[in-house]
Amino acid sequence: MGFFRFAGAKGGSDLSGNATGSSAGIRLQSWFPGAYDGAMRQNPEHVFSLDMSGLRPGMRLAVGVSGGADSVALLRALVERGKEAGLVISAAHLHHGLRGEEADGDQAFVSDLAAKLGVGFRTKRVDVARAAEANPAIGKSGESIEEAARRLRYSWFRDLMANGEVDAVATAHTLDDQAETVLLKFLRGAWTEGLSGIHPVVAYQEGRIVRPMLGISRAEIEAWLKNLGQSWREDSSNQEREFARNRVRHDLLPLLESWNPRLREHLAQMADLAREEENFWKGQLAWLAPQLILPGDPVRGGGRAGGEGLALEVSQLASQPTALQRRVLRHAVEQLGTGLDFPSTEALRELAIQGRAGQKRELANGVHAERSHREVRLRRGSAPAVIRPESVTAAVPGELQGFGVQLRVERLRGPGEADKAVLRCWQPGDRVRQRYTSGPKKIKEVLERMKVSGEERALWPVLEVAGKILWMKDVELEPEGDCAVTVLSGGRNGRLA
Repeated sequence: MGFFRFAGAKGGSDLSGNATGSSAGIRLQSWFPGAYDGAMRQNPEHVFSLDMSGLRPGMRLAVGVSGGADSVALLRALVERGKEAGLVISAAHLHHGLRGEEADGDQAFVSDLAAKLGVGFRTKRVDVARAAEANPAIGKSGESIEEAARRLRYSWFRDLMANGEVDAVATAHTLDDQAETVLLKFLRGAWTEGLSGIHPVVAYQEGRIVRPMLGISRAEIEAWLKNLGQSWREDSSNQEREFARNRVRHDLLPLLESWNPRLREHLAQMADLAREEENFWKGQLAWLAPQLILPGDPVRGGGRAGGEGLALEVSQLASQPTALQRRVLRHAVEQLGTGLDFPSTEALRELAIQGRAGQKRELANGVHAERSHREVRLRRGSAPAVIRPESVTAAVPGELQGFGVQLRVERLRGPGEADKAVLRCWQPGDRVRQRYTSGPKKIKEVLERMKVSGEERALWPVLEVAGKILWMKDVELEPEGDCAVTVLSGGRNGRLA
């Protein structure tokens, strides 16, 4: 199946590549394997159909130029196209502080090329190796050389836009780069948004990064430059197998293409599909997430209080399809400034849909989740430690005050043993016998039925006398022993024996 390129045009064109003006002299060339070299020889300067949809007339456009074939071709194509499109083109070269004299040669080459083409030249030198190092003093973890180089490169591009020097930056990513990126993301276990690969346009607050050559292969680019007689620089590090992208480029992709020669094209198509899927789901989340995600912590009796975390209503979440459940949960965690991998997402979904009140999970990237009766609550960082107040002890008869209650303990049958009454938090294994029930039950189960969870549950008070729990806050118990407990404040009023 062929694809169409403008092989030459006497008329003009708009920025998206649509022909305008007279149709005389416009020839659409259908490109098939084997036809490429002949067409190049006939018309070498008019082959690229760049994606100009992210650009507008009068825009000051910096082209990121490393000196390699892709960026050299993009600069030359945009200089030619920029004349008719009204673009103000300049070249931007970042010296990464790697490869010594070779990198110095790249910088000089790009400077000379910009001068030859009559466009402005911007450059900056950075120390990628140093930037990649960990810096515990500021909480920075270590990076790979690739990661640090990309971070510094895009930081500089954004600075150029923020300082008002340019309106946008164009980078020379190709169809091959797209295929490599999608395959790398797949191998690392990416979500759908990861499979969307390299986006044609990325909008920042400062301006846009555009990728006009995402539909053009590296082979086409090199053939075009050769027919122009245009040289380029080769980065020796592109051959080093220590970098994952190089192993994919030189080893894995060629191997997979022995199974499917059109694999690069198909991977690029997958990126297009994934990108549009993500755009759709973002719209769905914008509508649904505010209905499910609640800020702060619930207040007993109704309402919510401010807090660092957030929560999701589990009944509404459970009513959604699994695909939406995952996306809502991941979106909620993103509001905390981090993300979840697939295992953590599934663990969180299981806690939300099937969990019981009081259950907790420690998830990836320091996300802490806790289930209540109606919600699953999320916080960044480990759960705050529950500080249990010290027990309060008093002789019987006597009064005790603590845990937000005041109690009086009396004997029913006159003087007895010198028992002590202890007001404390309940403990695992504690049991009580509620009135009108058949036998003792674990306090844990009683609190679950009361829908008490979180810190409030951990601090729920009981009163113990002679090894027996005679009182539990807000619970009516069967009389045991020869003591009576009266609530003076902070709980149910009345005399419970």
